[in-house]
Amino acid sequence: MFIVLEGIDGSGKSSILPAAREFYERRGRAVTVARDPGSTALSGRIRELLLTPADTPIAPTAETLLYCAARAQMLAEIILPALARNETVICDRFYWSTLAYQGEAGGGAALDALVVAAAGGLRPDLTILFDLPASVAMTRLSGALDRIERRGVDYLERVRRRYLQIIGELPAPQKIILNAAAPREIVHAELLARLGSES
Repeated sequence: MFIVLEGIDGSGKSSILPAAREFYERRGRAVTVARDPGSTALSGRIRELLLTPADTPIAPTAETLLYCAARAQMLAEIILPALARNETVICDRFYWSTLAYQGEAGGGAALDALVVAAAGGLRPDLTILFDLPASVAMTRLSGALDRIERRGVDYLERVRRRYLQIIGELPAPQKIILNAAAPREIVHAELLARLGSES
């Protein structure tokens, strides 16, 4: 089973990921966790390039292709081997993120098709979207903002709306949409309840 956690920066998905992992491990499943972009040496280097603020802007097409390259490496090294071993894979972001973020940064239909094709046809069995207003998300971000976060609240709100459109179009068994503006313990409890009803 391939599960993806999605949401704008500050939505809290990464902090709840360990609970999702524990949920499946308690049911006797081997679990592999991945972060997109990241999880491999090459993907990690690309992640640093993409997120580190710099004076030189990255063109929208170049940005999208870099995310695709990092994902392709992660698929080859981490995700596909784990699925071949019949493990449950939980990934912090997948290509829905690229469709939402880079789509709002100047991508187009041709790039969207490339993003999906670069994943080799792999689609998540379940996508969990942590949804909250960008204005709330921005208050949760701490420390120095990365290159994407620096695009501001208006950009993040557009990304949020695109997420809701993309994930909203998935069949009901393939999605869970959570109110991530609620207190963390409530989001946590709802996630575990929803996972229990799906399993």
